[in-house]
Amino acid sequence: MDLNLRDIRAFIAVAQTGSFTRAATRLHLSQPALTVQIRRLEETVGVRLFDRNSRNVALTPTGRDLLPLLQKSLLDMEQVLVDARSLGDGSTGTVRIACLPTFAASVLPELIQEVKAVVPRAGFHVRDAVAGMVNTLVRNEEVDIGLTGGDLTDPVFEVLHAGGDRLVAVLPQQHPLARRRRLTLADLAKEPLVLTSPGTSVRAVVDSALANAGHTPEIACEATYMMTAVAMVRAGLGVTILPASAREVRAEPDLRVKAIDDPAFLRPIALIKKRGRTLPPVADTFVSMLIERLSPT
Repeated sequence: MDLNLRDIRAFIAVAQTGSFTRAATRLHLSQPALTVQIRRLEETVGVRLFDRNSRNVALTPTGRDLLPLLQKSLLDMEQVLVDARSLGDGSTGTVRIACLPTFAASVLPELIQEVKAVVPRAGFHVRDAVAGMVNTLVRNEEVDIGLTGGDLTDPVFEVLHAGGDRLVAVLPQQHPLARRRRLTLADLAKEPLVLTSPGTSVRAVVDSALANAGHTPEIACEATYMMTAVAMVRAGLGVTILPASAREVRAEPDLRVKAIDDPAFLRPIALIKKRGRTLPPVADTFVSMLIERLSPT
């Protein structure tokens, strides 16, 4: 037989009041029901806890030794219940998210502030990574949700929201194309390009757009990080193509950002979770606010 909270509360109430009658009143129980709880607790621990007669009730030596231990256990278990209810109602908890670096450096910080204004006890575990790693982290349940790029065909993922991120060209202000308001795919195909690494969602869009149009670009440099690509452009190595939402595209005052007049330069964006997995309530709150932020106005 296991200890239960009702029996522990009954023991503590009798010990504190020194009376079954007063303890029963405090617990809103009948005295026979309280007696059953005390007897059950004594059977569980295997020893008498109270000496009682018609005039008074007193703890046995074992009862005195057990009282502080059971009081602490009761407080601990009640705190566990409070914490469990908080997790269940979304008033606390941790949002575990993997996301593209562009999102982590742009939308995410302000969104976290907004969520914490609603759920002050919310915690955040953020993994910023390229799309392939975001997908892996969600698949392996190292995070609960992911904001990823590219086309998703794996049935293991459930898409909570789908959108797009327009790509733009970044080039030096002295570049001949900098005087153009918009650039075409043919314009870009003639230029040395500084591209993000193969396997990234941006690179997949660029490669597909160029290949479908029959262009074989001159790749001057490949960079893992967008800031590195921007630095290469500043040094005059070529033109880079990055998401318009990336803060890196406006990090250098001597560079110019140009729209690309081609619908192919749109990176698919998806908010995903592993299919069949239940999100913590605090993550549901975060997802709702994120979808509102990502949805077109």
